[in-house]
Amino acid sequence: MKPSFFQKIFPKYNQDVVLLITDLAGTFVFAVEGALTGIRAELDVFGLLVVSFATALGGGVIRDLMIGAMPPNSIRDWRYATTAFSGGAAVFCFYPSIRQIPSELMLTLDAAGLALFAVAGAAKALDYKINPLLSVLMGTLTGVGGGTIRDILLTQVPGVLRTDIYAVAAMTGACVMVVAVKMKISQRTAMIAGGICCFALRMVALSNHWNLPKLMLQQP
Repeated sequence: MKPSFFQKIFPKYNQDVVLLITDLAGTFVFAVEGALTGIRAELDVFGLLVVSFATALGGGVIRDLMIGAMPPNSIRDWRYATTAFSGGAAVFCFYPSIRQIPSELMLTLDAAGLALFAVAGAAKALDYKINPLLSVLMGTLTGVGGGTIRDILLTQVPGVLRTDIYAVAAMTGACVMVVAVKMKISQRTAMIAGGICCFALRMVALSNHWNLPKLMLQQP
């Protein structure tokens, strides 16, 4: 029997279609955020698309290179690149409408994408037999790596190093997920638990304006 269009887009090797759709949704949201940053930096359309791709997929590409998943899934699977470029193109074409989206909604979607990428990154590292501690770090990198690459491309100090509870939220979610897996809890349940912890911590930090402590240098 000839496969349907839906089966071509979501082949049998990916059993969790819901997770894939959510993953692509997170990719789209991060791409939109990258494009919005590119517009504020007055980039042209090519630069905007490059920043969109880097923001959405940079963390996953670095993770795959570090754990030996070659070629990186974001490059091997056309759906990820297409989603990232679509997010950037949507911002370029419909910027007057997109900038009307409430910032609170964008922050909520960003937190959801961060949670998903953090636990998915840690889960993939565990699948490649990476040490649990390093799996947590790989999950964190997956969540925050794209934004870090974006800031470096725009010659800015990466936001995750100086503001908000962002990388810490990703690390917490990845840690919860890895610990749960090591306690013989099913991977799906562990990912849900880790994702909820990451999302909740990020949203609470935003609501209460939490930041990590830092030294304030006195001016001479």
